[in-house]
Amino acid sequence: MRILFMGTPEFAVPSLESLVAAGHELCGAFCQPDKPVGRHQNQLQPPPVKECALSHHIPVFQPVKLRDGTALAQIRALAPDLIVVAAYGRILPQDILDAPRLGCINVHSSLLPKYRGAAPINWAILNGDKETGVTIMHMAAGLDSGDIISQEKTAIGPDETAPELTRRLAILGAGLLVDTVAALEAGTASRTVQDESQVTLAPMLSKELSPLDWTRSAQQLHDQVRGLTPWPSATAQIKGVRCKILKTAVEDRKGTPGVLLEGGKNGILAACGEGSLRILELQPDGKKPMTAGDFLSGHPLRTGEPL
Repeated sequence: MRILFMGTPEFAVPSLESLVAAGHELCGAFCQPDKPVGRHQNQLQPPPVKECALSHHIPVFQPVKLRDGTALAQIRALAPDLIVVAAYGRILPQDILDAPRLGCINVHSSLLPKYRGAAPINWAILNGDKETGVTIMHMAAGLDSGDIISQEKTAIGPDETAPELTRRLAILGAGLLVDTVAALEAGTASRTVQDESQVTLAPMLSKELSPLDWTRSAQQLHDQVRGLTPWPSATAQIKGVRCKILKTAVEDRKGTPGVLLEGGKNGILAACGEGSLRILELQPDGKKPMTAGDFLSGHPLRTGEPL
């Protein structure tokens, strides 16, 4: 099948690779423009999808706008049978959605209609879900509202972070995508309307989500740390120092929320509203990541002292 691929970050690369490996004709790849990087922002870094596409000699397009007619003209000239989207990061206007013969499909990293939006993987972890998955859907004008073609579930590990789960879902989605495209090509793909009564949203993350509230349960705080990795990161004030909290573990010891139960080479154990949270790794503002034990060597805390 003649396919135009749209995607930008590392999450999308396995999907593009899987389509190439399956023998489809990739007529082009759309991705976001290169990003300035470096101390002076004077170097441009190509997105992972661009690098992958070029390695397969696939023409790359990086439009700044999608609504001025230029991108639509390029797509019509490419004449794809199908557009496949995976974490492109742009909303497609209706004229582009209507351009391919078989329309546009999207690889979404949740079990729709749950977690429509920009950060479904993070919110699944933040909310303490035990299961998530990927959905291949027909694209429509609404936010992730199109009909479902296929889904695959997977368990979320108790200590799995957002980047770790992202890598797994990228691979899971790539395999499901190849099967789904084959079904579309054969005319055997199913189509299920989403149940609007079951819709939940996964909005963009912000630093307002970062501060740990010690009155919450240790499990909720552990999920917050995992779900906000690597950005914006969970944060806490420890001995007057603002720290990103990078790695934690849940324990069942009780005490006054926010008070040190134990501190040493095995980390910082703080009481929570329910149970206790052991901080294993952290990063003070302006410093490199370090073990909680190393932090304590320069910022001693006594048992029973508030963090």
